[in-house]
Amino acid sequence: MPRAPKYQPPRFLALEGPIRVGKTSLADILADRLRAERLRDIEDNPFLESFYKDRPGAAFQTQFYFLMQRFKQLRDMDLAANPERVIVSDFIFEKNKIFAYLNLSDAELQLYDQYYALFAEQVPIPDLVIYLQAKPETLKRRIAKKNVPFEHRISDEYLEAVVNAYEHFFVLYKATDLLVIDTSEIDFIDRNEDLQELLRRLSQPVKGTQYFLPLGSAPAD
Repeated sequence: MPRAPKYQPPRFLALEGPIRVGKTSLADILADRLRAERLRDIEDNPFLESFYKDRPGAAFQTQFYFLMQRFKQLRDMDLAANPERVIVSDFIFEKNKIFAYLNLSDAELQLYDQYYALFAEQVPIPDLVIYLQAKPETLKRRIAKKNVPFEHRISDEYLEAVVNAYEHFFVLYKATDLLVIDTSEIDFIDRNEDLQELLRRLSQPVKGTQYFLPLGSAPAD
């Protein structure tokens, strides 16, 4: 009887979730432990502060800038050129559309969607996506602790809308395998047991949509 093929861990692993859910920190840790390259989401958007101040036109400028920069990053990946290369990212390309539908007018979306569709055909799809969840009140506490000035302009209503948009998107997500983690019950930084359980889980196949919750996990802010 032929042996089953040996499981190959994901070569392109992407994390996603709302602001201050812990994507960057966990992606840094996983890249280090998996000896992978780190693909970082755009942090410096010259239009972002104007967007949070509700300046006219800033929403489209902000979203289009993110779209272009993320497209360039993902387009320049070339996993085929190096079979040993492993990449951990703290964003997926579809993030652009989540926020565009939250923030743009119908007229702006008509133009935006044309570029999005063109770019989406040219970017690689992750082998596995990790969706990090958190409730709005948890995210709000983390925003307060981080003390990034323009983030304090985020209203409770907008934060809740972002969380709901992510939930809706990932309920319907079928593009690749998906591991869902509620970060309100897990602390990958200060609880080594949680991290070790996640690493063990990632050494095994994830099929379809699955959920991860380590035994004995403690609430984490």
